[in-house]
Amino acid sequence: MVSFEVPNDAKSSQTALLEGSILGSLFRLAVPIVLATVLQSAYMLTDAFWVGRLGGYAVAAVAVSFPITFLMIALGAGMAIAGSTLIAQYFGARNEAMVNHVAAQTLLIVVVLSAVLGALAYWLAPAILGLMGVEPEVMPGAVQFMRVSALGIVFVFGFAMIQAVLRGVGEVRMPLYIVLGTVLLNFVLDPLLIFGVGPIPANGVAGAALATIGTQSLAAAAGLWLLLSGRFGIRLAAHNFRLDLPFARRAFLLGFPASIEQTTRALGLTVMTFLVASFGTVTVAAYGIGFNVLSFILIPAVGLSLATSTLVGQNIGAGRIERAAAIARSSALISFGSLTVIGVLVFVLALPIVRFFVPADAAVIAAGATFLRIVAPSFGFMGLQLALTGVFRASGNMFATMTLALVSQWVFQFPIAYILSFHSNLGAEGLWWAFPASSVATAAITVIWFLKGDWKRTHLTTEERLVEAVSEEILIEEGIH
Repeated sequence: MVSFEVPNDAKSSQTALLEGSILGSLFRLAVPIVLATVLQSAYMLTDAFWVGRLGGYAVAAVAVSFPITFLMIALGAGMAIAGSTLIAQYFGARNEAMVNHVAAQTLLIVVVLSAVLGALAYWLAPAILGLMGVEPEVMPGAVQFMRVSALGIVFVFGFAMIQAVLRGVGEVRMPLYIVLGTVLLNFVLDPLLIFGVGPIPANGVAGAALATIGTQSLAAAAGLWLLLSGRFGIRLAAHNFRLDLPFARRAFLLGFPASIEQTTRALGLTVMTFLVASFGTVTVAAYGIGFNVLSFILIPAVGLSLATSTLVGQNIGAGRIERAAAIARSSALISFGSLTVIGVLVFVLALPIVRFFVPADAAVIAAGATFLRIVAPSFGFMGLQLALTGVFRASGNMFATMTLALVSQWVFQFPIAYILSFHSNLGAEGLWWAFPASSVATAAITVIWFLKGDWKRTHLTTEERLVEAVSEEILIEEGIH
């Protein structure tokens, strides 16, 4: 194994993650990740705020384009997950050559992938939106928004990958600062580019996409500068970016299941929306409000899952398997306990929560409160699954996370939703019961899979095929013989 001496700030951070308090390490990583995730959601809120001033057709243009953009991001997310996993394990193993190599190669692969996806989305935008049945009045704005977004997807992918690289070495504060700056800038650029001022022309709905591209390109540039600066135990040089096909194939095999997992979740939103839409406007509105509340509540659990993945990955790389297992158990208990408490609060406060969003529509308030009361008791099981999914990712067992996602949605949630809503007396409430049913069943399978312990035996840093992906040339250039 090739070892290295990390910079003092990175070294102290690594020591804390490998030897310090488990709870302290989890929260030190999770809190900045959660805050960054909340700030990222502010992009959509900012766009919605300013685009809403253009009218209903403009809002619809952004709304119909979002699922396509989300699907593209899901397809590329697998490489970010694979890269973060590999970097965490190699950083824990103190293998500088592979940390640098994985960081550069995954960045290169993600940029190429995003360029291809962006070009396809730009070219096919009118056809895709036509297949979606977009109204003629909405079509021009939707095409503009989707095409501009497609041109900038490389920056979105790039910064997401840079965040994953930094997260892999345990650095989560700098991405938070970058996201904060870009969100604030986006709020200023949105009205300037949408409505125009002085020499700046009014771009309409496309202006929102242009603002996002501008801020994301700055974020990607700032993140790349951090990686090239030699801080945090990563030192990238030009030769690191020469395409290594053996590594690319191995990274693809690792990242492809993760991409399928993310794509499955993205497509799942579309399928559930179709089922919900068949019950009318009130049910759709209740689902929209309820799902937004659920998504917001799960943000801390997602942050803890990502923190768990980094912490477990580094400890696996360092050969501290029992500590990794202790981290996994702690994360699962924290996530299950905290989300169960939140679920109880949401159950009790369901009516005022929904009334906050739709104060004057009694039918939607009643339906939305029913959704929350049915789903809230299962929040803890969702958190439990997310925590243990982070453990599987950390070990490189992407097949497990992919399988769990497929089983959760296509074996449990959708069939149960269809049967209970269309073939029972529950009606629309049958859709809501599918959420806790699938969450509890999937959490049980996840726990059983975790207790089997297969994840403890997956050591990516010792797999000969991957180690051989670093050519002798690269090792010689880095002065390692």
